[in-house]
Amino acid sequence: MLIVRNLLVSPKRFTDLLRGLPGIPTNGLTIRLKELEEDGVVRRRALSRPDRSVVYELTDYGRELEETVDALGRWGANALGDPREGEIVTQDSIMTALRATFQSAAARRVRATYELRMGDIVLHLRIAGRKLTVNAGSLPDADLIIESGTAIQMLLSGELSAHDAIAQGLVNVTGDSTLLEQFSRMFRIGPLGTTRKGASRAD
Repeated sequence: MLIVRNLLVSPKRFTDLLRGLPGIPTNGLTIRLKELEEDGVVRRRALSRPDRSVVYELTDYGRELEETVDALGRWGANALGDPREGEIVTQDSIMTALRATFQSAAARRVRATYELRMGDIVLHLRIAGRKLTVNAGSLPDADLIIESGTAIQMLLSGELSAHDAIAQGLVNVTGDSTLLEQFSRMFRIGPLGTTRKGASRAD
């Protein structure tokens, strides 16, 4: 399911999958991918020039798991706390958690862009009338840039208000600071997903 989760974000090369699943043995990933291919969940695709590398992607059959993965993410988010020793937050796990916990009703009249920075992880979100798009990387001219560590978990779970998060220096923002409260309302189920080496508490 962790492989499927990461491929739901985007097609990936073998090395990308290996990097996004800390602690998984190379041969273990090879075996899992082979099994998923045989079951018609995953397929390989050769990229065109100049890259010419091979990526793994979900088949239509595999993408049918998206609703299940999101449901598991929402369920697990309610029980998550701060990452424990040995747990690693990955870009794909954050992107999946944001998509899974997105409250479309709270975004009914929202048109805004956000850039989220968590250490080395940078991603951006576009929200337009109940629709969310999440992608890796920065976003020039984002309406709000959010820089945070694990305090973002407290904000999104409702344990910490947007005002207090900024006032206490737990979350730094650039842009329209009032959008932080809006952001917290649109992702208000639980903390972000973490990945233990070789496992995931959210999945």
